[in-house]
Amino acid sequence: MYIAIEGIDTAGKSTQIEAISKHFPNAIVTKEPGATDIGREIREMVLSARTKSKKAEFLLFLADRAEHMLEVIEPNIDSKMIISDRSAVSGVAYALTQGGIKKEELVSLNNFATNGVYPEKVFLLRLTKEELEERLSQKELDGIELRGSEYLLAIQDSIVEATKLLGLELVEIDATLSRQEITQNILTNIKS
Repeated sequence: MYIAIEGIDTAGKSTQIEAISKHFPNAIVTKEPGATDIGREIREMVLSARTKSKKAEFLLFLADRAEHMLEVIEPNIDSKMIISDRSAVSGVAYALTQGGIKKEELVSLNNFATNGVYPEKVFLLRLTKEELEERLSQKELDGIELRGSEYLLAIQDSIVEATKLLGLELVEIDATLSRQEITQNILTNIKS
């Protein structure tokens, strides 16, 4: 099974992936962008916010996604549990929020990059504006976080739209619940 944990920065994705992976000791734990050698370089470029063109940023994400599919997802999808920190859903969500690319092009380009392979279930850890701003105030912000809470909340809404566009199953979970409650919600939904 291939699942993705989605959510905006500070939603608790890393914490939940660590907790869930304890229940699946043989799982492949991965992330987008940055799970491959090329992906790490692409992630650094994107987080530094050096690109001027929104299309260039989107194409960088697609390049990472294609490498990730080839090196990580496709070799393991039939035999292992794959738990991914973000997926194509995030790439589509960011592009939807930034605009400039038609929805049908977003879907077509992602189908090309992924060979039509997507997570079986997508879990969105949803934050309130108040909780997001509290969490952001407690850390040093990267280039994307510096765009502000309104931008990040728009991304969160676009994650929902992206799963619909890609035809994926979405499970939304309140990210303000306790860590244990969130983990239990995810595990229950994996097994259903």
